Amino acid sequence: MLFFSCQDNYKRVGDEAQKQMYPRGVAHNFRLVRTKAQKDLDSEDSASSKVIAILTSSVGENYENLSFPHMTFPEGLQVDFFDDENRKSIIRADYGIVYSISNVIDLQGNVIIESHDGKKLETSQLYYDQDNEWIFTQEKFKYTNPEDGTVMDGEGMDFYKDLSLLKAHKTNGLMMIKEEADD
Repeated sequence: MLFFSCQDNYKRVGDEAQKQMYPRGVAHNFRLVRTKAQKDLDSEDSASSKVIAILTSSVGENYENLSFPHMTFPEGLQVDFFDDENRKSIIRADYGIVYSISNVIDLQGNVIIESHDGKKLETSQLYYDQDNEWIFTQEKFKYTNPEDGTVMDGEGMDFYKDLSLLKAHKTNGLMMIKEEADD
């Protein structure tokens, strides 16, 4: 009787060499409320806090056990955020990642921002820096401002969360100018 044995000396590269990542937990009908204290609190203070953002999603996957902790929202998410006067603006996307260490949210696929005053931004990907309340993208976008009839297309933009301060990189578009008639 003769037996032969083979050894797998093949070095894995590319996709087949990737380590499998499994979430620490999966939450359904996920809701995360981010609050901010109205004033600095002492250890025994019980002052109220203000809601500044609410993140909701049908599924949230927790990868906080990895070296770069994060949460993913593979079925999309919505972020409602509130300004100092408690006016609500909304961000929606098909997919999202919240990075815990940097407090940055990466939104991908049909990203839409609607501000409390009707302004609207549409793009394929953008990032929301929660600490600095700053949003930015390098992708193509469409920005609509119904107050002045502006429709702007472009590529690359960064702005404050309520769309009040915009810095567009490459733009083109249509702006309506109202003229007053002389009688």
